[in-house]
Amino acid sequence: MKKFLLSTAGLVALGLASAPASAADLAARPVYTKAPPAIVSPYYDWSGFYIGANGGWGQNRDDRANVTNGLALGSHDANGGTVGGQIGYRWQNAGWVFGLEAQGNWADFTGSGVNAVAPGLNNNSKLDAFGLFTGQIGYAWNNVLLYAKGGAAVTDNNYSVTSNATSAVLSSTGDNTNWGAVVGAGLEVGFAPNWSVGVEYDHIFMDQQNRTFTTPAGVALGSTFSTGGDTDLVTARLNYRFGGPGLMKY
Repeated sequence: MKKFLLSTAGLVALGLASAPASAADLAARPVYTKAPPAIVSPYYDWSGFYIGANGGWGQNRDDRANVTNGLALGSHDANGGTVGGQIGYRWQNAGWVFGLEAQGNWADFTGSGVNAVAPGLNNNSKLDAFGLFTGQIGYAWNNVLLYAKGGAAVTDNNYSVTSNATSAVLSSTGDNTNWGAVVGAGLEVGFAPNWSVGVEYDHIFMDQQNRTFTTPAGVALGSTFSTGGDTDLVTARLNYRFGGPGLMKY
C-alpha cells in the first residue's frame, strides 16, 4: 500500500508539472486586424470635347514697299487687344495628349508709320480678325498640361495711306483676307472638374502680299504695293470640357 500511495503521488505530481508545459505548447490564437483602406490617387483626364474663351494682346508687322518701282516705303507695328473663342477635341494616352482645335478672334491691332519716300504721308494698318486651325501635342502631369500646336492661320487686314496734315484717307486696300501658317505653345491647368485655365503664345507667319490701293473715289493707283508681315499673340484661355468629370479615381 505504501508503494501504491507513493506511485500515485508521483504520477499526480508528474501530471501537475507537465500540465502547464502542455498548455504553453499550444499555438497562440491568431489576432485578425482590418486591412487599411486602399489609397486612391486623383487623376485628371484631358480627353473629350471642349469649348472656351480667350483674350489678350497681339502685334502685327507691316513692311510696305512699292513693287512697281522697287522703293521701300517703311515699316511699323500694329498692336492692340483681342478676344475670341475656341472649340476642340483632345484624347489622352498615358501622359501624352493629342488634340485638334479651331479658334476665331476679333482684334484691334492698329498702327502707323511715316512714309519713307513721302514724309508728308502716313502708312496705316489694322488687323481686325483672325482664325487658327491647329493640331496639338502635349504631355500632362496629372492636371497640368504643356503643349505645342501648329497649323493654318487666316487674318483680315486693312491698309491705308493718310495725310499727316489732315489725317484724311488718300488711298486704301479695303479688307484683305490673308492665309499663312501658325505655331504656338501653351500651359493649361485643370482647377476643377471639367474646367481649366491657361496661357498661350502663337506666332503667325504671313508673307507680304501685293495690293492695289484705290482713292476714296474708287480710282486705282498706278503702282502695285506689297504690305503685311508676321503676327505675335499672347492670350489667356478658359476652357470647359464635356464628357464626364475631369477628376477620375483608380
